[in-house]
Amino acid sequence: MVYLFYTRTKNIFKIIFGFVLSYIFRKPFAIGLPLSVSIEPVSYCNLHCPECPTGNGSLNREKKLMSFTLFSNIINEIKVHTFYLTLYFQGEPFIHPHFADFVKLARQNHIYTATSTNAQLINNEVAEQTVRSGLNKLIISVDGTTQETYEKYRVGGQLDKATQAIKHLVEWKKKLHSNTPKLEIQFLVLKHNEHQIPDIKKLAKELGVNKLSLKTAQIYDFENGSGLIPAQEKYARYIKGADGLYERKKKIHNRCRRAFSATVISVDGEILPCSFDKKGEHCFGNIKDRSFSEIWHNEKASLFRRQILMDRKQFDMCRNCTE
Repeated sequence: MVYLFYTRTKNIFKIIFGFVLSYIFRKPFAIGLPLSVSIEPVSYCNLHCPECPTGNGSLNREKKLMSFTLFSNIINEIKVHTFYLTLYFQGEPFIHPHFADFVKLARQNHIYTATSTNAQLINNEVAEQTVRSGLNKLIISVDGTTQETYEKYRVGGQLDKATQAIKHLVEWKKKLHSNTPKLEIQFLVLKHNEHQIPDIKKLAKELGVNKLSLKTAQIYDFENGSGLIPAQEKYARYIKGADGLYERKKKIHNRCRRAFSATVISVDGEILPCSFDKKGEHCFGNIKDRSFSEIWHNEKASLFRRQILMDRKQFDMCRNCTE
């Protein structure tokens, strides 16, 4: 399937040009529109992961499912310029009974689709629906190779459900002679599971997934350290400074490509700058009220980009970003 055609290719060059101008002149030039969009089908989750604001209940959001009507309206607005769609933000996407229909609609509009899941709800039937939907990429969280280790972070989850889900997906890909979805196991490296890195590599190979990713964990209030930060420095986002406090390994620069090329749309239709804005504190507007283009270029969005270019550290979410 072709994902890049004239209007989308032209939009990419607009984004690059605008970002370069913005960096040089320290003024926001959001000439293009997002080429990558994350849409939140579900606002809640079935697990209780300690560092996830949804799982630990710190967000205290209402449990909601995005309506198919709202999703369709969003796709109609973004399909001209967007070619990469992530169907995920805060909640577990497979809770949504029409998740496969969301994927199908996006694929009909030549948009690449990806999502991330704990796979607790993927049985044989759901696996078939997922493969048939045309989903391009599926990231499955497997943060341990034993139940004891796995459930320390994926609280309320079962390792065997996750591995069985992968087996179902692999089997249906074979039955339907499908190359998609590309299956990726994501292993969040933590203090209690880092010793299982060799085991997860072996398990990923046995299950027949396309890729294994060893991911560093985002820790809230990381300055004072956490029992979750792994001992192996290369798998940690943070290092201990001379004053005994932890800090990000990467320096924070006054720029952000995501502010010009990507966005998040919440279950309610709110346009957010990125996936690190968990609380929706920097909402640019709601797509139910105005067009996406109007919101993307309004004064709130422009002010946010200007502040990023002048002093990115002023935002808490940016101080914990991987960008």
